[in-house]
Amino acid sequence: MDGKNGLVRIAFAVALCAFGAQDALAQSAASCSLQPVNATTRLTLHCGRGISITAESGARFQFLDRNGDGQIDAASLDGKAIVLDVDSARVKGGFQVVTPQAIAAVRGTRWAVDVQSDKTAVLVLRGRVSVRRSDQRNGVVLGVGQGVDVQSGTSTPLTVKRWPTARVNALMARLGQ
Repeated sequence: MDGKNGLVRIAFAVALCAFGAQDALAQSAASCSLQPVNATTRLTLHCGRGISITAESGARFQFLDRNGDGQIDAASLDGKAIVLDVDSARVKGGFQVVTPQAIAAVRGTRWAVDVQSDKTAVLVLRGRVSVRRSDQRNGVVLGVGQGVDVQSGTSTPLTVKRWPTARVNALMARLGQ
């Protein structure tokens, strides 16, 4: 290994650690790359199999391999926000984001998930996303521009709302978008 390639691999490993990457990502890291987000200090992780994730600074998440095939197919998000882009033609079986309050699942789309201390907010930017409480089977399906807030400690039905432009812009700004 020459010096330049070694530095690239070390930088990639350090960046992956900053993303909270765990075993599943380590198994599929060869097909992932990091790219800077326009004029910010954020990085986007692009995985060759059609998954891109940009995390808010300080976001706490790890990747999961639910079916044990060595490929990431879910993320566990414990704090702050991430925006995801999943290509349904390349990601068979969909992708999930699991939070303390909710599970958001897709077949292919672009969406954001924001975890605060006692709630999870999900916003759809393209496509459709199903969202349910972590402890329930039934949920709602969101379309473009729609969001839902999942509050902990309650079992009231989830309410789909069209998010106001100011709320969408504030979340996307936190993500460097």
